[in-house]
Amino acid sequence: QVQLVESGGGLVQPGGSLRLSCAASGIMFSIYDMGWYRQAPGKQREWVAGIGGGGTTNYADSVKGRFTISRDNAKNTVYLQMNSLKSEDTAVYYCVGSLGPNDYWGQGTQVTVSS
Repeated sequence: QVQLVESGGGLVQPGGSLRLSCAASGIMFSIYDMGWYRQAPGKQREWVAGIGGGGTTNYADSVKGRFTISRDNAKNTVYLQMNSLKSEDTAVYYCVGSLGPNDYWGQGTQVTVSS
């Protein structure tokens, strides 16, 4: 059974930082492309960042220079370090693992940026 479990969300002030984690089980994690998406209230889900099995990273323009995606294949975990957070980063953040036609999603973790 495949499971992706996100953690690390919460309430943070503008300019603050959070690190999200996504622990995967039931997949050969090291060969999966991993990514983070987010969905703000009333908006469509949008892609945030991705990391390939070989470690290549990509970012949405809106988070480039502020967010960093990384992975630890020994721990079957992908991370999203979020710095200089803005109110517009408020959303539910989802982890996804992709291999060919298969996508597996986590349940999401809420990030709220507010003073």
